[in-house]
Amino acid sequence: MSRVKVTIVGAGNVGANVANILALKGVFDVALVDIDGDLAKGKSLDIQQQCALVGSDSRVEGSNEYRITENSSIGVITAGITRKPGMKREDLLKTNAQIVKGVVENLKKYSPDMTIIVVTNPVDTMAYLAYKVSNLPRNKVIGMGGVLDTARFMYFIKEKLNVSYNSIKAMVIGEHGDGMIPLISLTYIGNKPIGSLLSEEEIDELIKRTQQGGAEIVSLLKTGSAFYAPAMSVVRMVESIVFDKKEVLPCSVMCQGEYGVEGIYLGLPAKLGKDGVEEIVEIALDNKEKEMLKNSARSLKNTINQLNELVSLTSEGNSLPIR
Repeated sequence: MSRVKVTIVGAGNVGANVANILALKGVFDVALVDIDGDLAKGKSLDIQQQCALVGSDSRVEGSNEYRITENSSIGVITAGITRKPGMKREDLLKTNAQIVKGVVENLKKYSPDMTIIVVTNPVDTMAYLAYKVSNLPRNKVIGMGGVLDTARFMYFIKEKLNVSYNSIKAMVIGEHGDGMIPLISLTYIGNKPIGSLLSEEEIDELIKRTQQGGAEIVSLLKTGSAFYAPAMSVVRMVESIVFDKKEVLPCSVMCQGEYGVEGIYLGLPAKLGKDGVEEIVEIALDNKEKEMLKNSARSLKNTINQLNELVSLTSEGNSLPIR
C-alpha cells in the first residue's frame, strides 16, 4: 500500500503532535515545515526514530523549505502565534493572517490540488483567508474547530454524569470561540436527552465550560495553548478524508446559503470524504440554537471585515472570486 503524503506547516506543539500521530500509523508520509528549519528537522528525526519502535516505515522529513511538500494530498496549517492568558482568539488576527497567507501561497506552488485543513486561530477567519488566497473550491479548504469543541463538551458531560464516551451523542457548531453552540437539543446519553438528566442550571454550566475550555487550558499552561486534543482532532479529519470514511464532523466550512448563512466560514456538520467536504449536513435546530447560530455568523462577518482591512486577500497575479 502506498502511503499518503501529508504536509504540516508549523512544528510547534500542535503540528509536531499531528506529525507524530500520523507517522505512528504507518500509512502516511509527513513533511514538517517550519520557519525554524532545525526545529523541524530535529522533531522529524525524533519522530522517525520512535517509528522504529512500533514498526512504522513512515517517512518524516523536516525543513524550512517548501520543496519537501511537493505532491502532498493534504496540507495542515498550524503555523502562527498562540494565545497567552487573557487573550482571545481574535487578538491573533493581524499576525496570523500574514503568516497563513504566505503559507497558502507556498503550499499551492508544490501541491496545487491539495486539501487544506486550517488550525491557526482565529480558525474560521483563517480558513476564509486560506480559501480566498488558494483559489481552491470550497470543499478543499476546511477549518478545524468544532471537532475539538465537541470533544471538550463530551469530556465535561462525561465528568458530570460518569458515563462512557461511547454513550454520549453530542455536537458543537458555530464559531470556534465564545459564540460556539453546544447543541443541547441533540445531546443524548444513551437514548435519553441530556435535559432529562440535568437541570437547566447544570446544562448552562456545561455550555459555559465548553465555551471557555480553551481559555482554561491557556490559563493553566501560561505560555501557550492546548495541543494534544487539537492534534487528535486534526488526525480525525485527515483520516475521514484520506480513507473516504464520510464521517459527519463539525468543521468550519464555506457557507453558500446553508442554514441561511452566506459568504463566510462557520462551524457546521460536514461529511468528510476523499473530496474534502462532500456535503454540509443540515440538521434540525431549536429556535434558541438558530438564534445563536445567527449571532455567531454575525460575529464572524465582523471579524472578516477586520481581516479585509488588514491584509490583501489575493495572491500575486491572481483574481480570486468567491465560489
